[in-house]
Amino acid sequence: MELRKGLEDIAIKETSITYIDGELGRLYYRGYSIFDLASFSNFEEVAYLLWYGKLPTRHELDDFKSRLAEERSISEDISTFVKRTAKFGNPMDILRTTVSMMGLEDRSEGDLIGKAIKMTAKIPTIISLIQRTRRNQEFVEPDPSLSHSENFLYMIRGERPSPSDTRVLDVSLMLHMDHEMNASTMACLVVASTLSDIYSSVVAGISALKGPLHGGANSEALKQFMEIETPDNVEKYVMNKLSSGQRLMGFGHRIYKTMDPRAKILKEYANQLSKNEEIKRLFEIANRVEEIGIKILGKRGIYPNVDFYSGLVFYAMGFDPDLFPTIFASARVIGWTAHVDEYLKDNKLIRPKAIYVGDLGKRYVPIEER
Repeated sequence: MELRKGLEDIAIKETSITYIDGELGRLYYRGYSIFDLASFSNFEEVAYLLWYGKLPTRHELDDFKSRLAEERSISEDISTFVKRTAKFGNPMDILRTTVSMMGLEDRSEGDLIGKAIKMTAKIPTIISLIQRTRRNQEFVEPDPSLSHSENFLYMIRGERPSPSDTRVLDVSLMLHMDHEMNASTMACLVVASTLSDIYSSVVAGISALKGPLHGGANSEALKQFMEIETPDNVEKYVMNKLSSGQRLMGFGHRIYKTMDPRAKILKEYANQLSKNEEIKRLFEIANRVEEIGIKILGKRGIYPNVDFYSGLVFYAMGFDPDLFPTIFASARVIGWTAHVDEYLKDNKLIRPKAIYVGDLGKRYVPIEER
C-alpha cells in the first residue's frame, strides 16, 4: 500500500461541479470560468448553477430568489442562543451549534437542496446577529425585498449598502462557494457517506473550515498586515518570517502553482475599497507583501491564495475579523451541499486504510508487575 499523507493526489469521486487548473491558475464552476461569473453573474445565479447544474432562466431565478428570501428568519431558540454566546463564544463554534439546532428544528424528510437553501439563507442572519449583539446594537430583521448580499450587508450595518459594496460582497461570496475536494468538503462527504443527515455533514464542514490552515487563514492574513503597520516594514517582516521557518499567511496552495485566480479578483476589489486611510495603508502593505513574497517563494510555486486579500475585503466592508471564517462558511455551504448531493447519487462509504507500524505479539503484563 502506498502512503499518501493528507490524501494528496487521491481522487475519491468524479464531479461535474468544479474544475481547477493549478498550473495555469484557472477555476471553473460547471464549466464557466470564475472570471466570467465574477464579471457578469451574481450570488443567486451561481448558487443555482452549483446546485442544479445549469444557469437559471429569468422565471427560475426569480422563484429561487424568493425561496431564499423566505428562509432568512431564524427561530427564537436560535436567536436566544446566539445572543447568550455572541460576546464570549468563537463565531465558528456558535455557527456550528446553530446549524445543529436547525437540524433539530427541521423534521422534514428528503429534499437535500431544500435544506441547503434553508442553511444558506439563515447563516447570514446568524452572523449579523453575532456581530450586532457583541457591539450592543439592535438586531436588524432580514428584508425579503433585498438580494442575498444586499440583505447581508443591511443586517450587518443597519442601513442599505451601496450597489458597489453589494457587488463586492456578491462576488466575494461567489468566489468562496466551492473549490473542489478541499478539507472541509471532504469532511462533509465522509459524514454523508454514512448516510447521516445534511445538517450533520455541514457541521463537519464548519468544524474543518474553522482551522487556521483552511478557513481561518483569511483573518490571520489580515492580522499579519496589521502587525507590519507600515509599507516600510514589509521587507524586514517578510525576511524575518521566512528565515525563521514561519509561513506567510495567505501564501501557498495544495493545487495552485501560480497565483490563485480568486486572489486576483479580490485584489481588485480590495483596491476599490481602499477609501479611508486605514484600508489604503493595509492594501499598500498587502501589495508589498505580495511583491516580495512572490519574488522569494514564486520560484517554488508558492503564490497568494484566496485568503490573502479576502480578509482585507471583508474588513473594509465592516465585518469583525474573527467573523471572516463564518462568511467563508456562508458561501461554502453551497459547494458542500452540492458535492454531497452529487456523491450520494453513487454513494460508497468512505473508509481509508492506515499502514500499521507498531509491534505485534506483545505479552500482556498484569498491572501489579508494571
